[in-house]
Amino acid sequence: MSAAATPPLDVAPRLVLATHNKGKLRELRELLRGQVPGLDVDTQVVDAAAAGAPDVVETGVTFAENSLLKARAVAAATGLVAIADDSGLAVDVMGGAPGIFSARWSGRHGDDEANLNLLLGQLSDVPDQHRGAAFVCAAALAVPAAEGEDTREVVEYGQLEGVLLREPRGAGGFGYDPILQPAGEERSCAELSAAEKNAISHRGKAFRALLPAIVAALEAQPS
Repeated sequence: MSAAATPPLDVAPRLVLATHNKGKLRELRELLRGQVPGLDVDTQVVDAAAAGAPDVVETGVTFAENSLLKARAVAAATGLVAIADDSGLAVDVMGGAPGIFSARWSGRHGDDEANLNLLLGQLSDVPDQHRGAAFVCAAALAVPAAEGEDTREVVEYGQLEGVLLREPRGAGGFGYDPILQPAGEERSCAELSAAEKNAISHRGKAFRALLPAIVAALEAQPS
């Protein structure tokens, strides 16, 4: 079974990632592979659709607020340990924009090509020395509350700094990966292997920081 495949219906999920983005699910599975005792990442780590969780409206004004909104809602709906992230691209000369609006910068949520092309057009006259940017991520964990207890929540952060290229390069990754060149690299994020990207990515850093809390939450749950 591939890392992004939907698990068989007779396998009970243990961890839900509050997203419908298969790229994010694939990255999370690879980050968790071999890290959590007894967890089969290919069958027990699922996305919101596979868990039957509802879509969550991102009404927060920060990455952390949005990630917590999603994790809380999915944990409440499924009764499972839930994690969520909100991430985006922060461009220096744009005061941190697109920021929380990165996935819908062009007006259509999830249209990576339109978002990327619009941003490149907006930055077309910005000289190379002022094209600094960073991928930013807030990752949240929500553990369903037992009777009489409050939902346990943890938030961690990660950032990947770099510069914006003038045209897309590479076929890997998703989102703005083809136009962000990490600091110290000569390739775009979309030209890195999955392992290389996970080692330095904003999402990888945030989820690795969250890993001890994920392990503790899963160990406290029946397998």
